[in-house]
Amino acid sequence: MTTPAAVWIIVGVVSTLAITVVLVGLVRHVLLLGRTLRRFQEEVQPIAEDIVAEGERASSRAGGLPTGKPR
Repeated sequence: MTTPAAVWIIVGVVSTLAITVVLVGLVRHVLLLGRTLRRFQEEVQPIAEDIVAEGERASSRAGGLPTGKPR
């Protein structure tokens, strides 16, 4: 095997290892983001449901109010 071929093989192996490490880190971050998003939704869901219920209540009360005629 010639020296340039050995250098190219070493460069290829090192590059492959570097890309593998980056991909593993990316997958770990995606999993962490998914867990964090799930926790966020669990914490925000009750508040969002309260807001929707209050909006519906306000809408039903506003529908029962008499409307004035424009002058």
